Amino acid sequence: MTLSEDQKQEIVNARSRTEKTLRASSAGMEEHLYNAHEVLDHGFVRVIDYMGNDSSIVQAARVSYGEGTKESRDDEGLIRYLMRHWHSTPFEMCEVKFHIKLPVFVARQWIRHRTANVNEYSARYSILDREFYIPEPKHLASQSKINNQGRGEVLSGNEAEKVLQILKDDSSRNYDNYENMLNQENKKGLARELARMNLPMNIYTQWYWKIDLHNLFHFLRLRADSHAQYEIRVYSDIMCKIVKDWVPMAYRAFDDYRVGGAFLSEKAILNMKRAIKGEEVNFETSNMTKGEWSELLKVFPDLKR
Repeated sequence: MTLSEDQKQEIVNARSRTEKTLRASSAGMEEHLYNAHEVLDHGFVRVIDYMGNDSSIVQAARVSYGEGTKESRDDEGLIRYLMRHWHSTPFEMCEVKFHIKLPVFVARQWIRHRTANVNEYSARYSILDREFYIPEPKHLASQSKINNQGRGEVLSGNEAEKVLQILKDDSSRNYDNYENMLNQENKKGLARELARMNLPMNIYTQWYWKIDLHNLFHFLRLRADSHAQYEIRVYSDIMCKIVKDWVPMAYRAFDDYRVGGAFLSEKAILNMKRAIKGEEVNFETSNMTKGEWSELLKVFPDLKR
């Protein structure tokens, strides 16, 4: 991670300011506020602001006054009920604003989640830093032969070294050309909004990303999954830890029902009922497609006979 001394001092200054407030707060989130969590080689995730806590979810569901209307165990039971029955609105009452530094190609994948407010660093107005994401050798892999959007075997030896050198050389050369086109000492230099078009996708950008808890859970369920692309998954993993400290009750429910749980179709439920009765259940008698049967076996491998 690359933080300037000025940026480090800004974080120290921000965390040294304390104000008395009547707003709902979270002790766990206060520990994260403003601090930069390292991601990849130059990236980071910071919490800039947040609204609400576990009690905010409960209050929204009950439309009640303050804290303490029920025992905490009742609050957690209600949160689990809301998560279990897909009552999403109370979770939308909590929001968080992140400051994220990430490679452009990760940002383009990330922005597909259109349920957040985003304000990105402007390369029309400012000049981007000479910072590029260069993967560690263990994350260089060939194209998967069974998944068109996944990775296969890890590259090794000369092949890995060659790829890394190409990435470094191309990044450096493109940035040199970017600087030459800007030519700040020459008034005839190319406009920033045009010079940026030659920059590589692994250059770093930054943005503020604000989202409510319901939609953040949806983002994390997809992007913290083991099948997600590594470069976005590492950001999601950090954010999971932050959310766990922010709203521990809600996160436990999310982890149980969304991450650790499974969704069964009507056909899957009927086949499970047959299996419980002691009937032999297999693909031929399941009335399911190969894909559906394969997914059911991942949840209940003992069905395979």
